[in-house]
Amino acid sequence: MSEIKTLADQLRSKMAKPDTPEKPVKVVKPKSAKPPDIPEIVSLMRNLDVSANKTLIHARVDAQTAKMIHHLKIATGIEVTRLICFSIRQLFEQNPELKSLIKAHLANFEL
Repeated sequence: MSEIKTLADQLRSKMAKPDTPEKPVKVVKPKSAKPPDIPEIVSLMRNLDVSANKTLIHARVDAQTAKMIHHLKIATGIEVTRLICFSIRQLFEQNPELKSLIKAHLANFEL
């Protein structure tokens, strides 16, 4: 029983005198007048015309991807529709074998 009291006394004494070191003072640097450089891909997405697109696609993404898309929209002003349209176009342009696969499937398709 005396061990519990001794332990309690030790805790009380530690709580009475804070042993946290002083926080260092942060030096705030003034922001530069030059705006940050906009990456080329952001410019390409902003210039993509999606006004004539009428087809609607519902995409399901995991929570982390949804969060990243939301942050991208806030940071750049690029809406989700434009991002998805741009991404799919880039996917097919960079991987022409996907188009070949689709063409081969359609050649074998019969009604």
